[in-house]
Amino acid sequence: MKINKNHEDINTLVGYAVNGDYEALEMVISEINNYIFNLSLRMLGNIADAEDATQDILIKVITNLSTFKKKSAFKTWVYRIATNYLLDYNKSMFSQYPLDFDYYANDIRATKDKEEYDYYAKEEKRLLAIELKLSCTNVMLQCFTPLNRCVFILGTMFKLDSNVAGEILSITPENYRKRLSRSRKRMKEFLIENCGLTGGFCKCEKRIDYAISHSRLKSNNLEYSKLKILDEDTLYKYKKLMESIEDKSDIFEDIPLYYSNIDSTDFLKELLSSDNMQKILNFHKEKTND
Repeated sequence: MKINKNHEDINTLVGYAVNGDYEALEMVISEINNYIFNLSLRMLGNIADAEDATQDILIKVITNLSTFKKKSAFKTWVYRIATNYLLDYNKSMFSQYPLDFDYYANDIRATKDKEEYDYYAKEEKRLLAIELKLSCTNVMLQCFTPLNRCVFILGTMFKLDSNVAGEILSITPENYRKRLSRSRKRMKEFLIENCGLTGGFCKCEKRIDYAISHSRLKSNNLEYSKLKILDEDTLYKYKKLMESIEDKSDIFEDIPLYYSNIDSTDFLKELLSSDNMQKILNFHKEKTND
């Protein structure tokens, strides 16, 4: 059966996929791949861990697809699976070496501000500073507890409505808004004191050598610069803008969103070559037909 994506909504595609339609399954995975990768990247703090988690979450979505009952939006259902997984994720670098705001502030203050680093070419210095900024903002998020980090990301960067976010996290909208407000206030205080982008003393250009010497930045491997930037309209087209809150955490709204490095077609081909996965999909198909 030939499916025209322009004429099928996501719920219809899910139905086809559950019934064993490979093309529909590929379309469903393509639809959510970038969402999951960006959420994983912000929650875990580095690209390698985010890619591993994204693949794990995609497998969870596929193997549980027949349990989607359309009581909520499909992406809400996916986000619930993703956040539940990420909140308990214990294989990432930062789960092994947790941060808090005081520790990270002391690390920032350890930068030798007097060094000018003039031996970098102007363009090289600019690229290194951008890479460091993108890395630092993700690392900074790791200073929150997992739940507050998730609240901050969903509210500030993904702009989810408090009712939807509360449903995803199994907390009340009021609780979510309180947590978001407190998290934004804490981040605002940290940024004002420490980050040069918002008035603090730390400048990305002056932190380059320190970051390289402490393996925070690899001058020969600018990972974030290699990522393809995702059109913001694509990511937000299914979302409502929540109420604006004036504070310094709007720096995070300017961070690029990225295409996932995981190719949906290749991922599915490799995954579905497994006998176990074929058995799972056949099981879903049988349950649907019962």
